[in-house]
Amino acid sequence: MSWTRLVRRAAQLGLTANALRPARNLWASIPAFFAGWLTAELAPQLLLAQTAGAATQLARRQYRTSGDRAALAMSALSIAGLGALIVSGRGARAEVEKALRETLGEDYGSGLERLPLAADLATPWRDLVVPFRMRKPEVVRARNIAYAPGGRRFRLDVFHHEKRPAGRPVLLHVHGGAWVVGNKDQQGIPLMLHMAARGWVCVSANYPLSPRSRWPEHVVALKRALAWVREHGPEYGADPSFVVVTGGSAGGHLAALLALSQNDPAFQPGFEDADTSVQGCVPHYGVYDFAAETGTRATRQRLRWLARAVVGVDPARHPEVYRAASPLSRVSADAPPFFVIHGHDDSLVPVPEARAFVDRLRAVSHNPVVYAELAGAQHAFDIFPSIRSAHVVRGVERFLDWIYRRSLPGQSEQPLADDVEQNLGGAAGDAQASGEQELVQ
Repeated sequence: MSWTRLVRRAAQLGLTANALRPARNLWASIPAFFAGWLTAELAPQLLLAQTAGAATQLARRQYRTSGDRAALAMSALSIAGLGALIVSGRGARAEVEKALRETLGEDYGSGLERLPLAADLATPWRDLVVPFRMRKPEVVRARNIAYAPGGRRFRLDVFHHEKRPAGRPVLLHVHGGAWVVGNKDQQGIPLMLHMAARGWVCVSANYPLSPRSRWPEHVVALKRALAWVREHGPEYGADPSFVVVTGGSAGGHLAALLALSQNDPAFQPGFEDADTSVQGCVPHYGVYDFAAETGTRATRQRLRWLARAVVGVDPARHPEVYRAASPLSRVSADAPPFFVIHGHDDSLVPVPEARAFVDRLRAVSHNPVVYAELAGAQHAFDIFPSIRSAHVVRGVERFLDWIYRRSLPGQSEQPLADDVEQNLGGAAGDAQASGEQELVQ
């Protein structure tokens, strides 16, 4: 009997079990997230590896001792669990589509069957073979463009189609990282590559991080990035009149806050006249209750940490600071269209927070609020291509296409693909972009 094999199979089974039912204990939430996130989103690759390991053990007749048989039994249980995780990931297709149809209407996708890249709702297995090798040969990335003085935390990247058609809608991505870590190179890449290949101009921006920078420097910087997009976006083919903002976790919080604090002078010191409105918002597993208004254990614990590491003022003495920073407190009738996406098994931002935000926003907003709650999904499920994230990316595309088509005068039924095809078939244009440009590889 190999004790090493037994321990390894026990660890594999434990990881699979955690992915299926992550720990809810506060102290275990972070390790449960990391272990569950990677196991769930890499389930096909892990299933192949574990099946190969079990098959090799059987082929070598390593099943004669009780320990070897226990190792095989644990392998079988883990393989079955990984199969269930794969089924759960594939379920995102139906969950996202159901959410879109329930809010936008059964016929919201009229014409979408003609979209060359959005029509296929099947799992794109070929794109998932090497999940960490993210590239689109037709997408160009302009890197490290300064949108404001201050160094690398005030730089952004622009993803656009190599033919650079003019007048394309914009997707602004905000990275997460608990307001203290992270950068524009680490998150949102699958969505931005997909949308840039479809003709959108995608912008990913850095912003100041705590504890070196204090709230609201984060959102002020992103407002400056948005103002930069309005002024310089056309150089990259952007239509500055149509910008949608997205992001995950802390980036989801900042994206939602940008959408709900449009042109707020309190967040625009020195550039109060800049247009910082957005035409839509797609937050992923965002933090919406910045002020712990819902009173859950998770929000109370986070509030204490925010006061110490991010904001720097006592929430009991300055509750207005936290409410002004909280999307839950800033919902309004004129909020732009929202597509809120959250994992049911999120260990870091429990799903009741997203539900509370959606309920409050739906109660007042004049625009659609789509909500997709993904069974089996952990925090950060979309960092790299996976079964689940591939279906979410394509669902987000359909939502973005819908709100963009609605914005075109007299063209509400014209599919975006027709416009993209015409533009990509024409001249690339002579606009010169600042910053280093390269094919995304």
